Amino acid sequence: AARSGKEGIQLAQELDPDVVLMDINMPDIDGITATEIIRQKSPHIQVLILSVQGDQNYMRKAMLAGARDFLTKPPMGDELISAIRRAGELAHAERAKSAQQRLVAAAVSGAPTSMSSFAPVTKGKIVTVYSPKGGTGCTTIAVNLAIALNNEDTRTALVDANLQFGDVAVFVNEQGKNTILELAPRVDELEPDVVEEILIKHEASGIRILAAPQRPEMAEKISADQFAKVLQFLQRMYAYVVVDTSSILTDVVLSTIDISDVIVLVTTQEIPAIKNARLFLDLLQTMGINKGKIVFAMNRYDKRIAITPERVSDNLKHEVSVTIPLDEKIVITAVNRGVPFMLDNKSQPVGRGIFSLAEGVRARLTLLESEDEMPVKR
Repeated sequence: AARSGKEGIQLAQELDPDVVLMDINMPDIDGITATEIIRQKSPHIQVLILSVQGDQNYMRKAMLAGARDFLTKPPMGDELISAIRRAGELAHAERAKSAQQRLVAAAVSGAPTSMSSFAPVTKGKIVTVYSPKGGTGCTTIAVNLAIALNNEDTRTALVDANLQFGDVAVFVNEQGKNTILELAPRVDELEPDVVEEILIKHEASGIRILAAPQRPEMAEKISADQFAKVLQFLQRMYAYVVVDTSSILTDVVLSTIDISDVIVLVTTQEIPAIKNARLFLDLLQTMGINKGKIVFAMNRYDKRIAITPERVSDNLKHEVSVTIPLDEKIVITAVNRGVPFMLDNKSQPVGRGIFSLAEGVRARLTLLESEDEMPVKR
């Protein structure tokens, strides 16, 4: 253990760990400054900041410095273990990606390398939020996840795939504006400026929104093929395309799942939700979809309930990698106000859960990308 910020920086360089636990109050160099220096020198090292102060300003400074998570001291044991596990996965993925980039640079410069084929990623990623059980909070997660993923470097679009009764626009108080009906009939002749004009700009968060039709009978005017083409066009414009879905596996939802880069599978601690999650995982296998695309999230997690993420993971043979705590007051108030809680309550446990989900999505995408870019031996 380091006794000062300066010593922590030195140890990080010498030991090159995957994860560093950093106290925000360190002698000589504070934890936030030390985090920034470590991340600049070794971008693959993931830093988790610990602080007795849990206010939003400290959290914002930590995230700007490059911290992967911000935990209030003393953290709960399972919270700390989960954060370290997620950070470790991201570190491994970042190391693999860095090695891949070095191989690419070597190939471009003409240096000898065993790699003879690459598949560079040039388009955004489709992140679909789905639950086979209605009422698990998919729309809340999709809206707030889109906000968490969005920044100047990774612009994010949020699309409502619940074409009959979609509520994304209501959740951000932007109903009554343009919808996907303005794009679907002309999917083969779309232009970026036209699409940008039709998307709803959510001023408070900066995300762009493609809303569902305003009346349920209009849903039949949009085919699965049209919807998929709209998503694929948005991939050319945005780093992330987050898609909210209905629990019913319509042709539109199935086609969306099929072309998704990552699927956030949402469950709760209720037996019907867990049973349906198992059925969905079985369905993915039947469809030939890689289960590695799944980021399994438990929403409304209540530690008082005996059904734990670990038990669900063991039962379904698929790890619940993210938990989003139960906080009915914050969530319901946010929905009724039309102001997502990631705008004004992101430092609360439910907000930190969404940040953890965003990091889990990024880590999974990086891992899948590094696997796809493994050198092809000839």
